[in-house]
Amino acid sequence: MRVGPLGPLGPLGPLGRRLFAAFAAVALASVALLAFAAIVAANRGIDTARQSDRQSVATRAAAAAADAYRAANGWPGAQLGAAQSIADGAGAGLTVADSAGRTVYSAAASSMMGGTMTGMGPGMTNAMTGSGPSASAAVLASGREVGSVRLFFAAAASRGRALSWPLVLAAALAALALALAVSWYVTRRVTRPIMRVARAAETIAAGDRSARARLSAPGELGELAGAFDTMAEDLERAERSRRNLAADVAHELRTPLAALQAGLEELRDGYATPGVEQLAALHDQALRLGRIVGDLGELSEAESGALSLHRSDMDVNKLAQEAVMQREPQLRAAGLSTSTRLHPGPLVVSGDPDRLHQALGNVLSNAARYCRPGDTVTVTTAQEDGRVRIEVADTGPGIAPQDLPRVFDRFWRGRDSRAVGGTGIGLAVVRELITAHGGTVTAESEPGRGTRLILRLPKADDSRPGRTIAVPRSARS
Repeated sequence: MRVGPLGPLGPLGPLGRRLFAAFAAVALASVALLAFAAIVAANRGIDTARQSDRQSVATRAAAAAADAYRAANGWPGAQLGAAQSIADGAGAGLTVADSAGRTVYSAAASSMMGGTMTGMGPGMTNAMTGSGPSASAAVLASGREVGSVRLFFAAAASRGRALSWPLVLAAALAALALALAVSWYVTRRVTRPIMRVARAAETIAAGDRSARARLSAPGELGELAGAFDTMAEDLERAERSRRNLAADVAHELRTPLAALQAGLEELRDGYATPGVEQLAALHDQALRLGRIVGDLGELSEAESGALSLHRSDMDVNKLAQEAVMQREPQLRAAGLSTSTRLHPGPLVVSGDPDRLHQALGNVLSNAARYCRPGDTVTVTTAQEDGRVRIEVADTGPGIAPQDLPRVFDRFWRGRDSRAVGGTGIGLAVVRELITAHGGTVTAESEPGRGTRLILRLPKADDSRPGRTIAVPRSARS
């Protein structure tokens, strides 16, 4: 079963609704704050611009009053019509005072008719009494201050500000709509992979191991979906391996059990005499059966992570010498000669000496089974790109190219399996042990020219002797 795509406008789940509500609240608060800030800034800008204009008018009126002062050689008789015209153009009342602060001229905007003041409206009355905005400037003549000019303006009209409110409201609504649309899109983009993974997980839990999320998403969500699909593939592969293992175990146990059953039935029915030869054959079948069960038990422990590594610093050269010495009787009995080529200096790794000794011993036992009498087995140690390399090479018949990828599979014993002993589990255990130490094991072979099994282990770095590290894959064989 495959999990189908979710439409971009599909319903939001509980997480999606919470995210969308959070995004919407943030968007609403942001738009309201920005709108308020825009209005405040606009009002201050308008007030500043207007005050600047008022000050400019007052400066020009003061310059005109200074010209009139110089022309009349004093305030008496000074013609202030030019200053009044400037004030009228700005819609302001004008007051001129001498240097002592006494008022020498005062008039409302556009009200001087033959030197008299006529009908001031309420706005201008407020202006002349100082309740409206005003601006003042000094009157300078011959470099000295001879008086001052003060302009009184009617209360500032609010029309410009009133017009700004609909614009700000429209912009705020447009920004809010855009923010909600983006929030919806982002929420869907965030929750879609999670919902797909959740549905795939439910499908797998229901028993369909083929379910996958199969989607691409940005950043960590894409990594989550990819990691889930990888996990599902590993789970499906493990399930398939479990079924294959059950079939392999049944196949491997069937032969010794059938031989035992047949031999015992012959003895029971009197068709055979219970002599030494007959009992030895039955004993051999029982030993083979026990060996298969023991190997399977240890391999199961390795794959389930039930074992642990007791790490300590150790010299690989010494490990190789001890392994060859222990397996030499078996190799010699198979008609093989052995040699070692050790690195001149110590090669220290952090690992479990017993487990690594077991892995190397399995490789040597495998060579003893498959090599021909007269062949040679050579164990070489070396340093390679910050790693320690252990190579076991033989001059045996080699492995066919199509069989080489399967040498580490459990129960695989090659095309000549009937001519050799063993259960086909030894090299599978070697792979588990080396992997548990953070290393790798590979096989290279040319038919007729021998086989090389290469074990690579990381060099020791800041290791602590006696440290026990639980690992998910280790075994004995």
